[in-house]
Amino acid sequence: METTIAFGKHGLTLHLPSGPRYEILKAHDAPPIADVDHALAAALDAPLGCAPLAELARGKKTAAISVCDITRPVPNSTTLPPLLERLHRGGIKAEDVTIFIATGLHRPATGDEIRIILGPEIAAKYKVVNHDAKTFADHQLVGTTTGGIPVYVDKRFIAADLHLTLGFIEQHLMLGFSGGRKLIAPGLAAQETIKVIHSPRFMRESLATEGSIDHNPLHAELLEMARLARHDFMLDVTLTRTRAISGIFAGEPVQAHAAGVAFLRSSSLEVLPEYVDAVITSAAGYPLDLTFYQTIKGVTAVQHIVKPGGRILVMSECAEGVGSPEFAAKVRGFRGDQAYLDEIRDTPVVVDQWQLEKLALVSLKNRVLFYAPGVTAADLGAMAPQLFPTVDAALRALVKDLPATARIAVIPEGPYAYARVDGTA
Repeated sequence: METTIAFGKHGLTLHLPSGPRYEILKAHDAPPIADVDHALAAALDAPLGCAPLAELARGKKTAAISVCDITRPVPNSTTLPPLLERLHRGGIKAEDVTIFIATGLHRPATGDEIRIILGPEIAAKYKVVNHDAKTFADHQLVGTTTGGIPVYVDKRFIAADLHLTLGFIEQHLMLGFSGGRKLIAPGLAAQETIKVIHSPRFMRESLATEGSIDHNPLHAELLEMARLARHDFMLDVTLTRTRAISGIFAGEPVQAHAAGVAFLRSSSLEVLPEYVDAVITSAAGYPLDLTFYQTIKGVTAVQHIVKPGGRILVMSECAEGVGSPEFAAKVRGFRGDQAYLDEIRDTPVVVDQWQLEKLALVSLKNRVLFYAPGVTAADLGAMAPQLFPTVDAALRALVKDLPATARIAVIPEGPYAYARVDGTA
Protein backbone atom coordinates (compact mmCIF):
# COMPACT_ATOMS: atom_id res chain seq x y z
CA MET A 1 0.00 0.00 0.00
CA GLU A 2 1.29 3.46 -0.91
CA THR A 3 0.34 6.79 0.63
CA THR A 4 1.75 10.29 1.06
CA ILE A 5 2.17 12.33 4.23
CA ALA A 6 3.00 15.97 4.87
CA PHE A 7 6.78 16.31 5.21
CA GLY A 8 8.86 19.43 4.65
CA LYS A 9 7.72 21.44 1.65
CA HIS A 10 7.13 18.57 -0.74
CA GLY A 11 5.64 15.64 1.17
CA LEU A 12 6.87 12.06 1.60
CA THR A 13 5.63 8.89 -0.12
CA LEU A 14 5.36 5.82 2.10
CA HIS A 15 5.34 2.18 0.97
CA LEU A 16 3.53 0.55 3.87
CA PRO A 17 4.57 -2.99 4.88
CA SER A 18 1.98 -5.66 4.18
CA GLY A 19 0.16 -7.35 7.03
CA PRO A 20 -1.60 -4.83 9.28
CA ARG A 21 -4.90 -3.18 8.42
CA TYR A 22 -4.26 0.48 7.59
CA GLU A 23 -6.79 3.29 7.89
CA ILE A 24 -6.00 6.68 6.39
CA LEU A 25 -7.33 9.47 8.62
CA LYS A 26 -7.26 12.76 6.77
CA ALA A 27 -8.04 15.97 8.58
CA HIS A 28 -11.74 16.70 8.28
CA ASP A 29 -12.53 20.28 7.44
CA ALA A 30 -15.28 22.58 6.32
CA PRO A 31 -15.28 23.63 2.66
CA PRO A 32 -13.31 26.76 1.76
CA ILE A 33 -15.17 30.06 1.81
CA ALA A 34 -16.11 30.95 -1.76
CA ASP A 35 -15.74 34.72 -1.41
CA VAL A 36 -13.15 35.39 1.27
CA ASP A 37 -13.01 39.15 0.69
CA HIS A 38 -16.75 39.49 1.21
CA ALA A 39 -16.67 37.25 4.28
CA LEU A 40 -13.82 39.22 5.83
CA ALA A 41 -15.64 42.49 5.26
CA ALA A 42 -18.76 41.09 6.88
CA ALA A 43 -16.83 39.78 9.89
CA LEU A 44 -15.00 43.08 10.46
CA ASP A 45 -18.08 45.24 9.96
CA ALA A 46 -20.45 43.07 12.01
CA PRO A 47 -18.14 41.39 14.54
CA LEU A 48 -19.19 39.18 17.43
CA GLY A 49 -19.79 40.97 20.71
CA CYS A 50 -18.47 44.43 19.87
CA ALA A 51 -18.79 47.44 17.56
CA PRO A 52 -17.44 47.33 13.99
CA LEU A 53 -13.69 47.63 13.86
CA ALA A 54 -13.70 51.04 12.18
CA GLU A 55 -15.84 52.34 15.05
CA LEU A 56 -13.47 50.85 17.64
CA ALA A 57 -10.63 52.70 15.95
CA ARG A 58 -12.30 56.11 16.14
CA GLY A 59 -10.66 58.39 18.65
CA LYS A 60 -7.63 56.12 18.94
CA LYS A 61 -4.23 57.33 17.78
CA THR A 62 -2.21 54.09 17.80
CA ALA A 63 -2.84 50.40 17.22
CA ALA A 64 -0.79 47.27 17.98
CA ILE A 65 -1.40 44.02 16.09
CA SER A 66 -0.01 40.69 17.27
CA VAL A 67 0.55 38.02 14.59
CA CYS A 68 1.99 34.49 14.62
CA ASP A 69 5.59 33.71 13.72
CA ILE A 70 6.77 31.56 10.82
CA THR A 71 5.79 28.29 12.56
CA ARG A 72 2.10 28.97 11.90
CA PRO A 73 0.58 29.06 8.38
CA VAL A 74 -1.69 32.03 9.04
CA PRO A 75 -2.92 33.80 5.85
CA ASN A 76 -2.03 37.30 7.10
CA SER A 77 -1.50 38.64 3.59
CA THR A 78 -5.22 38.00 3.05
CA THR A 79 -6.64 38.98 6.43
CA LEU A 80 -4.44 41.97 7.29
CA PRO A 81 -5.31 44.34 4.39
CA PRO A 82 -9.04 44.69 5.19
CA LEU A 83 -8.28 44.95 8.90
CA LEU A 84 -5.72 47.70 8.31
CA GLU A 85 -8.08 49.49 5.96
CA ARG A 86 -10.68 49.72 8.73
CA LEU A 87 -8.15 51.01 11.22
CA HIS A 88 -7.26 53.77 8.76
CA ARG A 89 -10.93 54.46 8.07
CA GLY A 90 -11.33 54.96 11.81
CA GLY A 91 -8.54 57.54 11.85
CA ILE A 92 -5.40 55.56 12.76
CA LYS A 93 -2.56 56.35 10.35
CA ALA A 94 -0.27 53.72 8.86
CA GLU A 95 2.73 55.15 10.71
CA ASP A 96 0.88 54.70 13.99
CA VAL A 97 0.31 50.96 13.53
CA THR A 98 2.87 48.49 14.88
CA ILE A 99 2.78 44.80 13.96
CA PHE A 100 4.29 42.45 16.53
CA ILE A 101 5.66 39.02 15.65
CA ALA A 102 4.39 37.02 18.63
CA THR A 103 7.42 34.80 19.05
CA GLY A 104 6.84 33.73 22.63
CA LEU A 105 10.17 32.07 23.32
CA HIS A 106 10.81 31.13 19.69
CA ARG A 107 13.67 32.77 17.81
CA PRO A 108 13.01 36.13 16.12
CA ALA A 109 11.68 36.16 12.58
CA THR A 110 14.19 37.03 9.88
CA GLY A 111 13.55 39.75 7.31
CA ASP A 112 12.66 37.16 4.68
CA GLU A 113 10.30 35.41 7.09
CA ILE A 114 8.57 38.68 7.95
CA ARG A 115 7.87 39.18 4.25
CA ILE A 116 6.40 35.67 4.14
CA ILE A 117 4.36 36.17 7.31
CA LEU A 118 2.86 39.52 6.29
CA GLY A 119 3.31 39.79 2.55
CA PRO A 120 5.99 42.07 1.06
CA GLU A 121 3.79 45.16 0.72
CA ILE A 122 2.67 45.24 4.35
CA ALA A 123 6.17 44.32 5.56
CA ALA A 124 7.57 47.31 3.68
CA LYS A 125 4.91 49.83 4.67
CA TYR A 126 4.33 49.21 8.39
CA LYS A 127 6.53 49.10 11.46
CA VAL A 128 7.18 45.45 12.31
CA VAL A 129 8.95 44.30 15.48
CA ASN A 130 9.93 40.94 16.92
CA HIS A 131 8.87 40.25 20.47
CA ASP A 132 11.78 39.34 22.76
CA ALA A 133 10.61 37.42 25.81
CA LYS A 134 14.07 37.25 27.32
CA THR A 135 14.55 41.00 27.74
CA PHE A 136 12.63 41.61 30.94
CA ALA A 137 13.00 45.40 30.74
CA ASP A 138 10.88 45.40 27.57
CA HIS A 139 7.82 44.20 29.49
CA GLN A 140 5.23 45.74 31.75
CA LEU A 141 3.40 44.16 34.66
CA VAL A 142 -0.30 44.40 33.81
CA GLY A 143 -1.59 42.47 36.81
CA THR A 144 -1.68 39.09 38.51
CA THR A 145 -4.12 36.31 37.67
CA THR A 146 -6.41 34.76 40.25
CA GLY A 147 -4.08 31.76 40.02
CA GLY A 148 -1.25 33.95 41.28
CA ILE A 149 0.69 34.35 38.03
CA PRO A 150 2.28 37.77 37.39
CA VAL A 151 1.51 38.89 33.85
CA TYR A 152 4.35 40.70 32.06
CA VAL A 153 3.53 41.77 28.48
CA ASP A 154 5.58 43.62 25.87
CA LYS A 155 5.24 47.24 26.96
CA ARG A 156 5.27 48.51 23.38
CA PHE A 157 2.09 46.55 22.77
CA ILE A 158 0.51 47.77 26.01
CA ALA A 159 1.34 51.39 25.14
CA ALA A 160 -0.95 51.35 22.09
CA ASP A 161 -4.52 52.64 22.26
CA LEU A 162 -6.02 49.62 20.47
CA HIS A 163 -4.85 46.02 20.85
CA LEU A 164 -5.59 43.41 18.18
CA THR A 165 -4.55 39.85 17.35
CA LEU A 166 -4.59 37.82 14.14
CA GLY A 167 -4.25 34.06 14.19
CA PHE A 168 -5.82 30.76 13.35
CA ILE A 169 -7.56 28.10 15.35
CA GLU A 170 -6.36 24.49 15.48
CA GLN A 171 -6.07 21.96 18.28
CA HIS A 172 -3.20 22.71 20.65
CA LEU A 173 -1.30 20.30 22.87
CA MET A 174 -1.78 22.34 26.07
CA LEU A 175 -4.43 24.98 25.47
CA GLY A 176 -7.00 22.80 23.77
CA PHE A 177 -7.09 25.12 20.78
CA SER A 178 -4.77 27.82 19.49
CA GLY A 179 -5.64 31.38 18.49
CA GLY A 180 -7.14 34.31 20.37
CA ARG A 181 -5.60 34.74 23.79
CA LYS A 182 -2.46 32.80 22.80
CA LEU A 183 -1.30 35.79 20.71
CA ILE A 184 -1.03 37.78 23.97
CA ALA A 185 0.42 35.13 26.25
CA PRO A 186 2.68 33.40 25.60
CA GLY A 187 3.03 35.27 22.29
CA LEU A 188 3.96 38.68 23.74
CA ALA A 189 4.71 37.71 27.35
CA ALA A 190 8.01 37.81 29.21
CA GLN A 191 9.72 34.51 29.91
CA GLU A 192 8.98 35.07 33.61
CA THR A 193 5.30 34.61 32.76
CA ILE A 194 5.79 32.01 30.04
CA LYS A 195 7.75 29.70 32.32
CA VAL A 196 4.96 29.59 34.89
CA ILE A 197 2.24 28.70 32.39
CA HIS A 198 4.50 25.96 31.01
CA SER A 199 5.48 24.52 34.39
CA PRO A 200 4.60 21.00 35.59
CA ARG A 201 1.67 22.59 37.42
CA PHE A 202 -0.08 22.88 34.05
CA MET A 203 1.76 20.42 31.82
CA ARG A 204 0.67 17.48 33.96
CA GLU A 205 -2.92 18.64 34.22
CA SER A 206 -5.04 16.05 32.36
CA LEU A 207 -7.39 18.71 30.95
CA ALA A 208 -4.52 20.78 29.52
CA THR A 209 -4.48 18.83 26.27
CA GLU A 210 -5.63 18.89 22.65
CA GLY A 211 -9.29 19.68 22.11
CA SER A 212 -9.93 20.55 25.77
CA ILE A 213 -11.33 24.00 26.55
CA ASP A 214 -14.02 23.43 29.16
CA HIS A 215 -12.40 23.36 32.60
CA ASN A 216 -8.90 23.57 31.09
CA PRO A 217 -7.07 25.60 33.78
CA LEU A 218 -4.43 26.85 31.34
CA HIS A 219 -7.08 28.21 28.98
CA ALA A 220 -8.68 30.03 31.92
CA GLU A 221 -5.36 31.57 32.94
CA LEU A 222 -4.63 32.81 29.43
CA LEU A 223 -8.08 34.34 29.03
CA GLU A 224 -7.42 36.32 32.20
CA MET A 225 -3.97 37.36 31.00
CA ALA A 226 -5.39 38.63 27.72
CA ARG A 227 -8.05 40.61 29.58
CA LEU A 228 -5.40 42.22 31.79
CA ALA A 229 -3.48 43.21 28.65
CA ARG A 230 -6.64 44.85 27.24
CA HIS A 231 -7.13 42.47 24.33
CA ASP A 232 -9.65 44.55 22.36
CA PHE A 233 -10.28 42.67 19.12
CA MET A 234 -9.30 39.44 17.40
CA LEU A 235 -9.50 38.10 13.88
CA ASP A 236 -8.92 34.35 13.64
CA VAL A 237 -9.52 31.88 10.85
CA THR A 238 -9.84 28.14 10.43
CA LEU A 239 -8.11 26.46 7.50
CA THR A 240 -8.73 23.52 5.18
CA ARG A 241 -6.14 20.80 4.54
CA THR A 242 -4.85 22.89 1.63
CA ARG A 243 -4.74 25.95 3.95
CA ALA A 244 -7.62 27.77 2.33
CA ILE A 245 -9.80 29.78 4.72
CA SER A 246 -12.85 27.82 5.88
CA GLY A 247 -14.08 30.06 8.71
CA ILE A 248 -13.62 33.66 9.90
CA PHE A 249 -14.17 34.75 13.49
CA ALA A 250 -13.81 38.40 14.45
CA GLY A 251 -14.82 40.53 17.37
CA GLU A 252 -14.67 40.57 21.14
CA PRO A 253 -11.90 38.02 21.78
CA VAL A 254 -13.64 35.64 24.18
CA GLN A 255 -16.84 35.38 22.13
CA ALA A 256 -15.12 35.24 18.76
CA HIS A 257 -12.65 32.58 19.85
CA ALA A 258 -15.38 30.45 21.39
CA ALA A 259 -17.31 30.64 18.13
CA GLY A 260 -14.25 29.52 16.19
CA VAL A 261 -13.65 26.58 18.53
CA ALA A 262 -17.29 25.49 18.24
CA PHE A 263 -17.05 25.66 14.45
CA LEU A 264 -13.84 23.63 14.37
CA ARG A 265 -15.25 20.98 16.68
CA SER A 266 -18.40 20.59 14.61
CA SER A 267 -16.62 20.48 11.24
CA SER A 268 -13.36 18.66 11.93
CA LEU A 269 -13.80 15.91 14.51
CA GLU A 270 -13.12 12.35 13.30
CA VAL A 271 -14.61 9.69 15.60
CA LEU A 272 -13.10 6.19 15.63
CA PRO A 273 -15.03 3.17 16.90
CA GLU A 274 -12.09 1.91 18.99
CA TYR A 275 -8.45 2.54 19.84
CA VAL A 276 -5.82 1.55 17.26
CA ASP A 277 -2.66 -0.51 17.80
CA ALA A 278 -0.35 2.01 16.17
CA VAL A 279 -0.23 5.35 14.36
CA ILE A 280 1.92 6.67 11.54
CA THR A 281 1.79 10.44 11.62
CA SER A 282 3.61 13.61 10.63
CA ALA A 283 4.30 17.04 12.05
CA ALA A 284 2.12 18.55 9.28
CA GLY A 285 5.03 19.45 7.02
CA TYR A 286 6.56 22.90 6.55
CA PRO A 287 6.64 25.15 8.51
CA LEU A 288 5.57 23.13 11.54
CA ASP A 289 8.13 20.38 11.04
CA LEU A 290 11.15 22.69 10.95
CA THR A 291 12.34 21.45 14.36
CA PHE A 292 12.13 18.42 16.63
CA TYR A 293 10.52 20.74 19.20
CA GLN A 294 7.54 21.33 16.93
CA THR A 295 7.51 17.69 15.83
CA ILE A 296 6.38 16.63 19.28
CA LYS A 297 2.96 18.12 18.51
CA GLY A 298 2.50 15.36 15.96
CA VAL A 299 3.01 12.82 18.75
CA THR A 300 0.79 14.35 21.40
CA ALA A 301 -2.07 14.94 18.94
CA VAL A 302 -2.48 11.24 18.21
CA GLN A 303 -2.10 9.91 21.77
CA HIS A 304 -5.88 10.10 22.13
CA ILE A 305 -6.54 7.28 19.65
CA VAL A 306 -3.76 4.76 20.47
CA LYS A 307 -4.38 1.94 22.91
CA PRO A 308 -2.11 1.84 26.00
CA GLY A 309 1.13 0.15 25.03
CA GLY A 310 0.57 0.99 21.37
CA ARG A 311 3.09 2.54 19.00
CA ILE A 312 3.47 5.98 17.41
CA LEU A 313 5.77 6.73 14.49
CA VAL A 314 6.19 10.41 13.63
CA MET A 315 7.96 11.58 10.48
CA SER A 316 9.33 15.11 10.34
CA GLU A 317 12.01 16.80 8.25
CA CYS A 318 13.47 18.90 11.12
CA ALA A 319 15.39 21.08 8.64
CA GLU A 320 16.43 23.42 11.49
CA GLY A 321 17.46 20.61 13.83
CA VAL A 322 16.28 20.06 17.40
CA GLY A 323 15.17 23.57 18.39
CA SER A 324 16.34 26.27 20.78
CA PRO A 325 19.71 25.87 22.55
CA GLU A 326 17.92 25.27 25.85
CA PHE A 327 15.67 22.58 24.38
CA ALA A 328 18.55 20.96 22.49
CA ALA A 329 20.53 20.69 25.73
CA LYS A 330 17.59 19.08 27.52
CA VAL A 331 17.12 16.53 24.75
CA ARG A 332 20.85 15.68 24.57
CA GLY A 333 20.88 15.06 28.31
CA PHE A 334 17.62 13.06 28.32
CA ARG A 335 18.01 9.91 30.47
CA GLY A 336 14.52 8.45 30.20
CA ASP A 337 10.87 9.41 30.55
CA GLN A 338 10.30 8.98 34.28
CA ALA A 339 13.81 10.20 35.13
CA TYR A 340 13.16 13.40 33.19
CA LEU A 341 9.75 13.98 34.79
CA ASP A 342 11.28 13.49 38.24
CA GLU A 343 14.22 15.75 37.38
CA ILE A 344 12.10 18.79 36.48
CA ARG A 345 9.23 18.33 38.92
CA ASP A 346 10.44 20.72 41.62
CA THR A 347 13.25 22.64 39.92
CA PRO A 348 13.18 26.11 38.31
CA VAL A 349 11.62 25.98 34.86
CA VAL A 350 14.08 26.04 31.95
CA VAL A 351 13.03 27.43 28.58
CA ASP A 352 11.27 24.82 26.42
CA GLN A 353 11.50 21.99 28.97
CA TRP A 354 7.73 21.59 28.70
CA GLN A 355 7.76 20.16 25.19
CA LEU A 356 10.00 17.30 26.25
CA GLU A 357 7.80 16.88 29.33
CA LYS A 358 4.74 16.42 27.12
CA LEU A 359 6.63 13.86 25.02
CA ALA A 360 7.74 11.97 28.12
CA LEU A 361 4.17 11.77 29.38
CA VAL A 362 3.08 10.17 26.11
CA SER A 363 6.12 7.88 25.98
CA LEU A 364 5.26 6.42 29.39
CA LYS A 365 2.12 5.00 27.78
CA ASN A 366 3.22 4.31 24.21
CA ARG A 367 6.36 3.40 22.28
CA VAL A 368 7.33 6.45 20.19
CA LEU A 369 9.53 6.16 17.07
CA PHE A 370 11.03 8.90 14.90
CA TYR A 371 12.10 9.40 11.32
CA ALA A 372 13.66 12.87 11.42
CA PRO A 373 16.60 13.29 9.03
CA GLY A 374 17.43 16.75 10.37
CA VAL A 375 18.52 15.37 13.75
CA THR A 376 21.09 12.75 14.74
CA ALA A 377 21.13 10.00 17.32
CA ALA A 378 23.65 12.05 19.31
CA ASP A 379 21.06 14.84 19.53
CA LEU A 380 18.43 12.66 21.24
CA GLY A 381 20.05 11.34 24.38
CA ALA A 382 18.33 8.17 25.62
CA MET A 383 15.85 8.43 22.74
CA ALA A 384 18.60 7.64 20.20
CA PRO A 385 17.43 4.01 19.66
CA GLN A 386 14.01 5.37 18.70
CA LEU A 387 15.42 7.33 15.72
CA PHE A 388 15.68 5.51 12.38
CA PRO A 389 17.92 6.42 9.43
CA THR A 390 15.43 5.60 6.66
CA VAL A 391 11.69 5.61 6.16
CA ASP A 392 11.64 1.85 5.50
CA ALA A 393 13.60 1.07 8.65
CA ALA A 394 11.18 3.13 10.74
CA LEU A 395 8.16 1.42 9.17
CA ARG A 396 9.62 -2.05 9.73
CA ALA A 397 10.28 -1.23 13.39
CA LEU A 398 6.72 -0.01 13.82
CA VAL A 399 5.06 -3.16 12.50
CA LYS A 400 7.54 -5.69 13.92
CA ASP A 401 5.76 -8.36 15.99
CA LEU A 402 2.36 -6.70 15.68
CA PRO A 403 -0.48 -9.24 15.48
CA ALA A 404 -2.03 -10.01 12.12
CA THR A 405 -5.19 -8.24 13.22
CA ALA A 406 -3.40 -5.00 14.10
CA ARG A 407 -5.05 -1.74 13.08
CA ILE A 408 -2.77 1.16 12.14
CA ALA A 409 -4.03 4.69 11.61
CA VAL A 410 -2.11 6.77 9.07
CA ILE A 411 -2.53 10.51 9.66
CA PRO A 412 -0.93 12.50 6.81
CA GLU A 413 -1.50 15.94 8.34
CA GLY A 414 -0.40 15.06 11.84
CA PRO A 415 -1.57 17.60 14.43
CA TYR A 416 -4.09 19.12 12.00
CA ALA A 417 -6.19 15.95 12.26
CA TYR A 418 -8.62 16.11 15.19
CA ALA A 419 -9.58 12.53 16.08
CA ARG A 420 -11.03 10.82 19.12
CA VAL A 421 -12.41 7.39 20.01
CA ASP A 422 -16.18 7.13 20.29
CA GLY A 423 -17.33 8.14 23.76
CA THR A 424 -14.17 10.13 24.58
CA ALA A 425 -14.64 13.20 22.37
